Amino acid sequence: MPNENPFSSSVIRYQSYLKSQEEEIDLLRLETQVESLKDWSQFGSLETLKEWYLEQQSTCGMAIEDIPLASCREWSLNEETGYISHSSGDFFFIQGVRIKQSDGREIVGGWDQPMMTQVGYNGGLLGILRKRFEGVPHYLVEAKAEPGNPDTVQISPTLQATFSNLKKAHGGRKPHFAEFFETPDQMGGQVLFDQWMSEDGGRLHLKRNKGMLVEVDETAMLPELPRSFRWVSLFQLKSLIKENSWVNPHIRGIISHL
Repeated sequence: MPNENPFSSSVIRYQSYLKSQEEEIDLLRLETQVESLKDWSQFGSLETLKEWYLEQQSTCGMAIEDIPLASCREWSLNEETGYISHSSGDFFFIQGVRIKQSDGREIVGGWDQPMMTQVGYNGGLLGILRKRFEGVPHYLVEAKAEPGNPDTVQISPTLQATFSNLKKAHGGRKPHFAEFFETPDQMGGQVLFDQWMSEDGGRLHLKRNKGMLVEVDETAMLPELPRSFRWVSLFQLKSLIKENSWVNPHIRGIISHL
């Protein structure tokens, strides 16, 4: 098979071996196992990727200042509900909850605490775009700045946006590549993973996010990548998880099924 690349050849050999052992395995799982064995990236080495990420950190223009909660613009206390919410009625609100019985926990008699509640409970879309280059699957990630990140910038999914942001409730632009996850069929995408994923139930009240992995054809023409986006191999992505706080939890949740 002269047109086969080393990655495809390895997948075929692995598949043949499993068949010889009378083992059946999902093709996506089989592929991703081969992807995880070595760095097949067509966009530079792991060291080059690390250099890109550190550059994104050092050139990040986000400036963050701690301020009193009462000073937050567009956020206020609703005297009727007792909740702190945004003037748009979107995003999230801060409420109190009372845990009345807590057998099995550190405090048996229950406790009170504030919690963040997403409006509508469904947080947003967390999506990773997958595309082959020279036959090798790659994953589109963003070095995304968030005010609560330990080092401001973390490796994040292609799309990480609340439904409020997708509706542009903040008055800004629509997130990059949102259309590949809102309407994957129209964009020629194949949905490989699509599940609701829970959030931290100790601080976020009943919140969940839709996690997605969407593959587009190798011949698909995509918009030009902003400088904060980069195609990475699965091996590289898993390698970066070994670094302190480089990869955000949403990516870890989506790729955990691979």
